[in-house]
Amino acid sequence: MSKKPNAIIFGGLNTCSRTLATLLVPPDGGERLVENLRIVDKYSVAPATTYLGSVFPQVLKQPNVEYRQANLTVAATVAAAFDPPAGQDPYDYVFDFTGEIGWDRPEGIQVGHTFKIARQIGLEAAKRQVKAYVRIQHPFYNCKESGNHDEKAEVKPEGVVGTWWHETLRALGAIEDLNLVIIRTALPYGPYINYLAVIPFIAVAACYGHLHQPMKALNSPGKYPSHTVHVEDIAGAMWAAAEWMAKTGRKEGDALAGEEIVFKNEKSKASEVEGVVAPTQKVVAPLFNIEDESKVTLVELGNVIASFFGTTFDFHNFVTNMAAKLRLEDMIEDINEVHVSTWTEMITSSNPPIPNTQFSSYMDLSALKKHVVAFNADKIKEVIGYKLNWPQFNHDAIRDMVDKLKAEHSWPNNS
Repeated sequence: MSKKPNAIIFGGLNTCSRTLATLLVPPDGGERLVENLRIVDKYSVAPATTYLGSVFPQVLKQPNVEYRQANLTVAATVAAAFDPPAGQDPYDYVFDFTGEIGWDRPEGIQVGHTFKIARQIGLEAAKRQVKAYVRIQHPFYNCKESGNHDEKAEVKPEGVVGTWWHETLRALGAIEDLNLVIIRTALPYGPYINYLAVIPFIAVAACYGHLHQPMKALNSPGKYPSHTVHVEDIAGAMWAAAEWMAKTGRKEGDALAGEEIVFKNEKSKASEVEGVVAPTQKVVAPLFNIEDESKVTLVELGNVIASFFGTTFDFHNFVTNMAAKLRLEDMIEDINEVHVSTWTEMITSSNPPIPNTQFSSYMDLSALKKHVVAFNADKIKEVIGYKLNWPQFNHDAIRDMVDKLKAEHSWPNNS
């Protein structure tokens, strides 16, 4: 039997790297996919300074699993993270989840904590000749409402966060001899994750189901795509991509799956920020989309979620929508008032009680704005052969998530 690879996961404890760690080293005694696993992030895990869920702490107790709290803005710290323990072979696979995900984070933070960190890790990974470097790309884009939505489709980075996450892909793609694969996700959901819009959307629906009232959304009832992907398929796609790259190599990987990462930033940034690739330089890297087969619109997404909680999904009237378009920031607290107070009542009266939860029904500005997210995932199935674990966003998928959160007492049980 060939030896299993060694892997490092950088960042993402506040997004979905915990799910990948669980896939690589199952805490229930299932077959592990890696020999040794190191996880490196800025958070403390004991005591926890970010939500960890009930499963990930069990992963950390498994043999040959190491967690390292580190400041990845320091180049020497990044380099040290690649040094294996005495007697261990070098790390084969690197999974890069680093970066700031907040829509309201200023450009300086995005440059320093998204762009520069990933570039440092990528440069060190190339130096160490890792067999696969898999970078996640969250859906910080606005897609076109129509079209085939494949990897060649034009997408527009959304705001500061989208601009610098996209710029990071160009910087990584330009690193010579880096065995890079990019996995670009649709809107994530699933157990133990709590980022982007779908999870608070589900919490809001739970509130209106509790109140026996319809759940209403802003914007017109358009058919714009709001495609989803289960977090276990994000993890599965990243592992499949690493295995594929390790066998294929970057040169052949570019030939089979390379896409041009087009410059989408201000041209002045090329001279102002070290590492920004010149706008005129063509950057090509293997890129795969991952999403489920539901291909839901916002209306369909709302209907599935609302019906799970025994209510209906509708839209606010024209007057409310127009007011929101003109002064959405001023209306945030009014919009959230009913379901936030209801969520508080639900967790307080839950049986058993919930003393502390990271989940909330609060919808921030980014969650309330219109987003078009659609990434056709045929390519990863055809080139790599990836098969979805959760092909449909449906009641079964929501139930699995909610039941697991109820079991760890982080989701209200008011039935």
